[in-house]
Amino acid sequence: MPSTPHQPHRPQGSSRPAEIQVAELDLDGPEGAVLSFGPAFGGGPPVGTGDVYALVRLRGRPVATVVCRVPPGGDPAATVAATARAELAPPRPHEDMPGDLPRTSVVVATRERADQLARALGSLLAQDHPDFEIVVVDNAPVTSATHDLVENKYGDLVRYVREPVPGLAVAHNRGIAAADGAVIAFTDDDVVADPHWLSALTAPFARDPGLGCATGLILPARLSTPAQILLESHGGFAKGFEPRQYDPAHPPAGEPLFPFTAGSFGSGANMAFRATVLREIGGFDPATGTGTPAKGGDDLYAFVSVLAAGHRLRYTPDALVWHHHRESWQDLRNQAYGYGAGLTAYLTAILVRRPALLPALLRKLPRGLAHARSITAHREAGGASVPGEHGAQDYPWPRHLSRLERRGMLAGPIGYAKARIRVRGLPLPWDQRLMRGQREER
Repeated sequence: MPSTPHQPHRPQGSSRPAEIQVAELDLDGPEGAVLSFGPAFGGGPPVGTGDVYALVRLRGRPVATVVCRVPPGGDPAATVAATARAELAPPRPHEDMPGDLPRTSVVVATRERADQLARALGSLLAQDHPDFEIVVVDNAPVTSATHDLVENKYGDLVRYVREPVPGLAVAHNRGIAAADGAVIAFTDDDVVADPHWLSALTAPFARDPGLGCATGLILPARLSTPAQILLESHGGFAKGFEPRQYDPAHPPAGEPLFPFTAGSFGSGANMAFRATVLREIGGFDPATGTGTPAKGGDDLYAFVSVLAAGHRLRYTPDALVWHHHRESWQDLRNQAYGYGAGLTAYLTAILVRRPALLPALLRKLPRGLAHARSITAHREAGGASVPGEHGAQDYPWPRHLSRLERRGMLAGPIGYAKARIRVRGLPLPWDQRLMRGQREER
């Protein structure tokens, strides 16, 4: 059976590859000529023989991923192009870019990863958005490496802010206080942003005044280790190539757990919010996120809060970032546990901070538990040896990682409670700024 643009082709009879090359192919149309071909985002050695995972673009727009094998002596560009042409669906309608994109602040929270941060900042400074700023939030630093990088290398091009309290949500809230944009975008220090990323991510806000949040496409920057390949096979962070809009006034018929399946809306490495809406909902719950006992869930909490407040959320695959997955098995084990903990931690946060949602959550709880069991289930490797469709559930997933995810789910509420005690009494930083301004006026 041929694969769809959302499910890369799997070479028949292949075993799990030690490495998959990541590439980009740009075509002049579904049957058109090759406009460009090479390693993803211009990095790495030229694409050669062996397994290739490729982003397919049509005249620059991301439309699909394909996986194929370039035989010895084969032409990589021709092989990938032939696979793409055989699998591409008709292109979706193109939306013109609005004339006036909103002033945007890009917030990058980081902690002791100056080398990765420099790579991310280089891609952010190359954005084609006409009006934006970059704010780096140094979270609970133990050295001056991040400060020195920003101040010495980027000067006025990047703003540096320090947040002494550990936790990704706390750092993001500090970024919200520092930001001056009408839209606030968030990404991580381990991504490389496509040059059109910020324009594509913020365009929906110009088109729709009722939009509260936008998310975008996240693809793997490298598939060099078995752990990276397995994570991407498990679903990675990608949410497909079809734009989707989530409207609380018109819940999607095909998602009975809406809005509590927040993981299907997007991920924290590629999200943006209207600034007024983000402050209206109280920002991110400081007891969630990486760096806290809750382990995660800060982005999921924000997505559901935006929808619960009556605002729309849009997923736009034109807004692309490349994510550097962690490389080691221990990193993958930590992520599996963290995913489980973050899931139940964010649900706990919703119940604690938005109790009006409790009846809806209780009605959907049995189906939600069944869904959680299915997405964390052990699966034999079988023929699924390369990245597949997000949510297709035909990927391999080892039993020990399944157990770790479920243990994390059990621990999430306890972790959230511990984190909540740690941040008790912590004011929202933009409220602090407002209070300082009022005192100065007096």
